[in-house]
Amino acid sequence: MWTAIALSVLAMSVIVALRYLATSGFFAWLTQRRQHGCYVALGPQIRREIGWSLAAAAVYGVPSGVVAWGWQARGWTRIYTDWTAWPPWYAPVSVLLYLIAHDAWFYWTHRFMHRPRPFRIAHAVHHASRPPTAWAAMSFHPWEAMTGAVAIPVLVFLIPIHPAMLATVLAIMTVMGVTNHMGWEMFPERMVNSTLGDWVITACHHQRHHEEYRCNYGLYFRHWDRLCGTDRGLSRSL
Repeated sequence: MWTAIALSVLAMSVIVALRYLATSGFFAWLTQRRQHGCYVALGPQIRREIGWSLAAAAVYGVPSGVVAWGWQARGWTRIYTDWTAWPPWYAPVSVLLYLIAHDAWFYWTHRFMHRPRPFRIAHAVHHASRPPTAWAAMSFHPWEAMTGAVAIPVLVFLIPIHPAMLATVLAIMTVMGVTNHMGWEMFPERMVNSTLGDWVITACHHQRHHEEYRCNYGLYFRHWDRLCGTDRGLSRSL
């Protein structure tokens, strides 16, 4: 049993690392093309971001690997493979439920990480990226990585979801994490300044967090920032 769990943890750690390298690498390449080679000047910072991110991937792999083993070997989770087990409309709803729940967890743990002691011990690693790059999305101290690593694994015990929809959640999490750190806004201005942009986080919103620290804590949505008075709008430096 323990060998199977260890192999599952190792496999999930490798998957998380490869997903990070592929997504961040792709958007870093786009950034380099857009900035006409200026990205090279951030070489030492990027190497540091990749190092911390690969360490974080190993942390993320532990609960993910245990849950993957538990699902396959014990049927512990609420992951279902039969599309007819739930009505067709539930599949996209489950994705939204996961994003809303994950966003709430991230907002409050992120605010906690900005308290002086947790910031000094752990979160300062992430904010050492000045300016943040596409490689910084997972650049976390292992202590902070632990807070992020448990969110989705816990949700699979609470909210039913199909593996395809879970993969969609992970894809959205990865892409938004990377694109919100890459230093430029890939969405058109008319979308960022629209009603949709008022509620969904993009690079312009998260960049302001990295500029001012005490605002814009959300991951996917802006409603917690709005409700708690921590929304400071968009950065104009992108």
